[in-house]
Amino acid sequence: MSGHNKWSKIKRQKEKTDAQKSKIFSKIVKMITVEAKKAGGNRNSPGLKTAIEKAKAENVPNDNIERAIKKSTEAGAAMESITYEAYGPGGCAMIIEALTDNRNKAAQDIKHALSLHGFELAGMGSASWAFERTPDMEWKATTMVPISEEDGEKLGELVDALDDCDEVQDVYTNAE
Repeated sequence: MSGHNKWSKIKRQKEKTDAQKSKIFSKIVKMITVEAKKAGGNRNSPGLKTAIEKAKAENVPNDNIERAIKKSTEAGAAMESITYEAYGPGGCAMIIEALTDNRNKAAQDIKHALSLHGFELAGMGSASWAFERTPDMEWKATTMVPISEEDGEKLGELVDALDDCDEVQDVYTNAE
């Protein structure tokens, strides 16, 4: 009976939790890199301080934080924040924020995730009218759209697929 020993079970559980941690860590490290680039490596800047606090709350190792700050102050590939817009199930507007060093790869990953669920990117400004930017740089829906339970399930699957993309940081929607 191969695969039924204690180590196999532990190994599979560890792989699953490590994959989840890795996904969270990579998003936070990208955020630290961008904030450090904006602040020029100054740890006392509010944006970088907040990013570091968020990383420590998620138990990101200090080595990873230091590497991200060092990487941002050196010359090389610059991380940039990109906002994509789309319409999802039931006509709900979606704002997709991505953080990447390769615009083309991010766009293709997002387009692929959307197309697998039967949707596509919308033009600039076509969905952002339903949102406003809050002072802490989050998007808040100003116009809510009621959607059916079936569309809600489709939307949940779509948001999960978008979250699986490495570059995607946040997905905002105006669905009720």
